[in-house]
Amino acid sequence: MIRTIKKESAGADGWKRTVFSLAVALLVTAFLIAMLGYNPFAVYGQMLKGSLGSSYQLKETINKTIPLLVMSLGVCICLKGQFVNIGVEGQFFLGAIGATFVVRKIGTAMGSGILPVMFLLAFVAGGLWCLLPALMKVKLKVNEIVVTLMLNYVALKIVSYLQYVVWKDPKAYGFPKIANYPDVATLPKVFGIHCGWIIAIALVIAVYLLLDRSKFGYELTAVGLNPNTARYASINADKVVMLAAFIGGGLCGLAGLMQASGIERTMNDQMSQGLGFTAIVIAYMARLSPAGSVLVSLFFAIMLQGGSYIQSSLQIPSEISTVLEGIILLTILGSEFFTKYRIAIVGKGEGNA
Repeated sequence: MIRTIKKESAGADGWKRTVFSLAVALLVTAFLIAMLGYNPFAVYGQMLKGSLGSSYQLKETINKTIPLLVMSLGVCICLKGQFVNIGVEGQFFLGAIGATFVVRKIGTAMGSGILPVMFLLAFVAGGLWCLLPALMKVKLKVNEIVVTLMLNYVALKIVSYLQYVVWKDPKAYGFPKIANYPDVATLPKVFGIHCGWIIAIALVIAVYLLLDRSKFGYELTAVGLNPNTARYASINADKVVMLAAFIGGGLCGLAGLMQASGIERTMNDQMSQGLGFTAIVIAYMARLSPAGSVLVSLFFAIMLQGGSYIQSSLQIPSEISTVLEGIILLTILGSEFFTKYRIAIVGKGEGNA
C-alpha cells in the first residue's frame, strides 16, 4: 500500500524551493526545445532579446506585466484567507464590462472625469463577481474552486453576447465589435506606456500595507492558518473571507479596465488570452508576497513577449512559453508536495495502524 506521510521538517524555505523549481523547469523546457531540433540557449537568448532588446519591446513587456501584476495581487489577497480564487478571468471581464457600461452611458459628457467612475464600477463589478462564490462557500459550504471556475465561462459568454448583439457597433460593417472608447475614457500615457503601471505600483504598496500592516491583514492571516482558531479569538472568519474575496475580485476587475482602456480601447472576448490563469501561477510563485509578485509578473511577461518574438524570428511556436509556464507550475507544486510529504510503501497491517 502506498501512503503519503507528512515530514516533521519542511526543509528549505519557500523562496529557495521556488528558485529550484524554476531552474528545473528551465532545464526540462530546454530539453524539450533540443528535442525539437533547436538550440535551447539560442531560443532563450532570442526570448530575452524579443522582450527587452529595444524600447518598443520593453514597453510591450511592461504592458503585459501590468494586468498580470494587478490580478496576481487580487489572487494573493484571496489565497491569504484560503479562498482559492480560480475565477480571475471572469472578474477581469466583469471589470471590463463595468468600465464599458460607464463609457456607453456617459460618453464624453464628463470629460476626463469619466475615468474615476470607470475605475469605481470596474472594481465593484469584479468584486461582486468574486463575492458570489464566497457567499456560497460561507453560507452553503459550496466548493469555491468549482464555482469560480464555472463563473469564468459565464462571464465570457456575457461579454460575447454584449459584443455580438447588445453593444455591437452598427458602424463596424457587420463585424462583431464594440465601438472604441472616446479619448477621454482611455488611460493617458506616461513615458509611452499607459498610466496603469503607476496604478499597479501604488496597488502593490497598498496591498502590502493591507496584508502586513493592518488589522484586516492580521485577521485574514489568522483565518487562513486556521479558521476555527480565528473564530475562538473572536474573529468573524466568514466576514473576513467575504471581504477578502470582494477586494481580490475588485483588483482583478481593475485589471480588466486597464486592459480595455489602456491597450484595446474597447472590450472584446479575446482581450484576456489566459492572463487570469497565469496570474494564479504568479501568486503561487510569489508566495502571496506583493513585492514578489512584481518580479514574477515581469518574468512571465518576458516569457509571453519573448514567446511571440521567437515565433517570428525562429519559426518556433509561441506556445513554447505556455509549455514553460505549465512546467514551472508543475515543478513548484511537486516541490511543495515532496517538501512536506514523503511517499512510503507500507504493509496492509501497517497502513491501518
